[in-house]
Amino acid sequence: MTLASLTPQAALPSPSTAVWQLGPVPVRAYALCIIVGIVVACWVTERRLRQRGVAPGAVLDIAVWAVPAGIIGARIYHVITSPEKYFGTGGDPMKAFAIWEGGLGIWGAVAGGALGAWMAARQLGIPFAVVADALAPGLPLAQAIGRLGNWFNNELYGGRTTLPWGLEIHRMDPDNPGQALRDDAGNPILEPGLYHPTFAYEALWNVGVAALVFVLDRKLRLGRGRAFALYVMGYTAGRFWIELMRTDEANTILGVRLNVWTAGLVFLGALAYFVRVRGPREYLVPVGDVPPSAPPVDSDVSQVDLSAREAGAEPVAPEGYRVVDEQQYRRWRETGETPAGTGGDTPSAEGATPADATPSNDDRPGDDEPTGDGSTGDSSVGPDTVESAGEAPQDRAGAGGSRPADRDS
Repeated sequence: MTLASLTPQAALPSPSTAVWQLGPVPVRAYALCIIVGIVVACWVTERRLRQRGVAPGAVLDIAVWAVPAGIIGARIYHVITSPEKYFGTGGDPMKAFAIWEGGLGIWGAVAGGALGAWMAARQLGIPFAVVADALAPGLPLAQAIGRLGNWFNNELYGGRTTLPWGLEIHRMDPDNPGQALRDDAGNPILEPGLYHPTFAYEALWNVGVAALVFVLDRKLRLGRGRAFALYVMGYTAGRFWIELMRTDEANTILGVRLNVWTAGLVFLGALAYFVRVRGPREYLVPVGDVPPSAPPVDSDVSQVDLSAREAGAEPVAPEGYRVVDEQQYRRWRETGETPAGTGGDTPSAEGATPADATPSNDDRPGDDEPTGDGSTGDSSVGPDTVESAGEAPQDRAGAGGSRPADRDS
């Protein structure tokens, strides 16, 4: 025995309670974390949608579809990838619907939430790529907050460690969900040793992914779903190595956890999309006689609230949207003048009225294209009339194109 072995090892504590009773209603820490994460994601997405020209409050209409669809998708993924718990020997198929007992998968949540958001965006006349790019930094923040629920549940930790941030894990009571087992003296029982807090690693990684997406999107003016693809690449890169550290029960393929394979494949798909798809950021102008609304305070586009000029004017929901470039959008915000070619148009079946020209996949800055420093460039999205010194005006045209956190996955 050495002096070092007698020295108490630094450790991170874990809660011994994850469920509280509010009368007959159980209040679950994990559910609260998911709700807070959804609120944060909606707030971030709302601000980013408004900076791109979407009417205030649209994110609530999207969330009504995306959040339930995301939860359903997360549960379906969990049940499909862990069928023995519900359909194997001794399994109970009805338990597949007991979502309050835990079991959500991020991959199903994103897929289901994307389907719900697509349906909502189609009804609102908003291109789905605009919604996805607006959501890109908010979704990893929601996932980071949701991972705190794993801390309360004493789950999803890694192997043993002697690091200063090693985590204490309580032995949870299977007959009293959300409560730690206690000894005869009433003290919660701890598992021997300390463990890697892999859920905390993922939470911190997700915060970094959110910052990365925000900074690069602001600098590069990503559009057409590329900001969302960047988020997917960032998240799956971290999930790949963090998943390899986890020791909780999971199905494997060739001895490797299923989620490791999934992370690798999804990363490659997102990388292919990010490399192949090109185009500047899309902005939206409402179809119909709808004046610009008040922008968020930190909007990176100079804007004027022309609706304030009409005393008592009520907000008007747009019939749909038309995709324009940043220069056209700035002009519309500053003057209220509808860009040439947008008046009288109706929304297309894909969510927005495209400009009448051949789409361009080249997002390399040109002479007049919007760039990350606020200058403008040759845009491939939307029609416009551009006047240059000594030149006659010429028409230019182009085309425009959650989720709750998981518990057991």
